[in-house]
Amino acid sequence: MTITDAESAPLVAVVGATGNQGGSVVRALEESDMAYRIRAFTRDALKPAAQELASRGVELVSISLVLENKDKVYEAFQGVNMAFLVTNFWEHRDADREIAEAKQLIDAAMANGAERIVWSGLVSFDKLSGGKLRHVYHYDSKATVTEYARQIGAPFVDVQAACYAINYPMLRPRKLGDGSLALEWPMPPTALMPVIDVANDYGLYVRQVFELPVFPSGSEVRTAGELIPVEEIARQIGEVTGRKVVFKQITAEDFSGRVEALGVPPHLAEDVKECLVGIAEYGYYGAKDISSHEGLARKPRTWKEFVQASDWSWMDE
Repeated sequence: MTITDAESAPLVAVVGATGNQGGSVVRALEESDMAYRIRAFTRDALKPAAQELASRGVELVSISLVLENKDKVYEAFQGVNMAFLVTNFWEHRDADREIAEAKQLIDAAMANGAERIVWSGLVSFDKLSGGKLRHVYHYDSKATVTEYARQIGAPFVDVQAACYAINYPMLRPRKLGDGSLALEWPMPPTALMPVIDVANDYGLYVRQVFELPVFPSGSEVRTAGELIPVEEIARQIGEVTGRKVVFKQITAEDFSGRVEALGVPPHLAEDVKECLVGIAEYGYYGAKDISSHEGLARKPRTWKEFVQASDWSWMDE
């Protein structure tokens, strides 16, 4: 345990500490040989996940990080040396709101003298495609924030999260009539997908950046346990679960229709469809290599290890 209340230790503000990415950051810092003070922001300090953090020595600040709370947001970052910032588009599904709230977080951290800021961003498929893919809102909004941080000279590194939503209803394999399952996406089976166990491993990259002797401001880190063909993603799900799972390329239109059938609004189904099309054509990270595992506190999980640690009980429902 390295979480402390000693004022000699750097104070790290963590947004989303009860979620996947923020929670992973807290755990990674907790495992470090270095001592940290950790301040976690939560809307409900009484919920079990927040209380569990408090039991480990994390300082809780009850706050809603919305634009209307600007003064309280700035106050929440007082005394912070480092900050991890993340936003959740899918919570409200509003790209403009995500951009505005993320900019406010960056401004608040800088105003309070944070020397190292890690922001969880993504690439812009609008720019990568020359405007052909204009509806991947949950990527483009984060890319807009990254550009803002660069423009104002924020001391930040963009630590991008690889795919970890394959078990979500929109992306999970579909049950077929014979009891088998098919992972049906609008991309060829050989398309490469960077995958990561976010809850277990994303924080390793953030910790590494925070602890570098020289902070590489303005750079980006592209996380992944491994880079794997999507047909292999399906095969390994089947291998671990004991079910027959295959990958099947379908049309973009068919994919959108199936997502909408789950009750997803058409513009958000378009978002997910164009995202997968963009990954296939331009690469998840815009054809840039995933970052090396060298220097991480431990090796991230492979896709197979992630599948083994995940809950696939829905297959039997």
